[in-house]
Amino acid sequence: MAKAHLCLCFIILLHFFSDWCVAKPATKNEKLLQIINYACSKVDCKIISEGGACYSPNDLFNLASVAMNLYYQAQGRHFSNCDFEGSGIITITDP
Repeated sequence: MAKAHLCLCFIILLHFFSDWCVAKPATKNEKLLQIINYACSKVDCKIISEGGACYSPNDLFNLASVAMNLYYQAQGRHFSNCDFEGSGIITITDP
């Protein structure tokens, strides 16, 4: 019982700390582009557009991760909103 209680407390604590949705490292560029297009059709992605704070035209992985996280945060940080057909992962370490 104590083990289950400890696990439940840990899960509750994780909910209150920040978490991020990022692309899995092995995700192919074509999929990253699809993710960016999808996420940015649902949320404001100005931050990754030219002139934005996270604009990096040569780093598709980072652009996709930012777009994924914007979508994930906007949708209420539900695990299912970071799946992106198996291309997303949630991290509690600030990327």
